Amino acid sequence: MARPVPIRRLPTGRIAAVLAVAILGASVPAIAAALFGSAGAAAAEAAPVEPDGYRMDDFRTPTPETLKGARVVDADPAYDLWAGRDALFVDVLPRAPKPANLPPGTIWRDKPRANIPGSIWLANVGYGALSPEMDRYFRAGLQAITGGDKSRPIVFYCLADCWMSWNAARRAMLEYGYSNVTWFPGGTDGWAEMNFPTEKSEPWIEGEPAPARPAGPPPVKPAIVHSTQSTPTVSKP
Repeated sequence: MARPVPIRRLPTGRIAAVLAVAILGASVPAIAAALFGSAGAAAAEAAPVEPDGYRMDDFRTPTPETLKGARVVDADPAYDLWAGRDALFVDVLPRAPKPANLPPGTIWRDKPRANIPGSIWLANVGYGALSPEMDRYFRAGLQAITGGDKSRPIVFYCLADCWMSWNAARRAMLEYGYSNVTWFPGGTDGWAEMNFPTEKSEPWIEGEPAPARPAGPPPVKPAIVHSTQSTPTVSKP
């Protein structure tokens, strides 16, 4: 009996969409509408146009496919940049502050965050307008990871459909003068979907050292292997 060939499992929704195209000949907008409603159909037809300024509200909505002056990548090339050990990864997911008016004795627990290993998490720097304090924090975080070298490659990300990373990458280029910026719009959603590694993280505190970058030889990227087996098995990392 032949040994099953390990493969990486695709998300159920993606499998359904592929089958619909292959078997039914359905259009992409029709599949998107079936899977995600009318909003998904609209996103499948056309991505939003890149604005002239920063996004000021509705940050969890579909993002443009471009960012002028930056390289835009999906999960596979983002992994290659990460495995190459040269690019610096910046997570800009916002974190809600602890409410000031909690009743005495209330226990506040921040939502845990798992991001791309070795990233610096600069929470709340992706808003369209930054306070002077947040602007200083953003600049200091980038200084901490680059050592002041504004030509270092930097990859900005957040979650899928999150304008925070688009805003942050744009600001790093236009206002801070960083010249080698990459935007990864899929963020940790797209990263985790590919079964790439993540690690628990906490927001960087100004004045502390930058997070340690991954050490050792570059890891091997999980590869999709086509199999003729009727019941595929999933390889363990």
